Amino acid sequence: MNAIVDQVKETIENALPGATVHVLDPMNDGQHLQAFVISPVFEGVMLIKQHQMVMKPLKEAMAQAVHALGLKTFTPQKWNEEKSKYGF
Repeated sequence: MNAIVDQVKETIENALPGATVHVLDPMNDGQHLQAFVISPVFEGVMLIKQHQMVMKPLKEAMAQAVHALGLKTFTPQKWNEEKSKYGF
């Protein structure tokens, strides 16, 4: 795993304690990342707010190194239903 992937994962985990976070670099360029964030705090929260909860703490990391971040957020229940679609 590369440094930016580790940094993004750690930033999200610090912002959402107890979250399960998977950060992928499918193009192996360190700039086009995908993040899957699973957290019970998303329960009953609109999708846009879920994404804001993740993206706000990432602003600094994104500005410095990451060109694009594909973001998927899930409640634990929703993740269990959908994770097979993403190869987990």
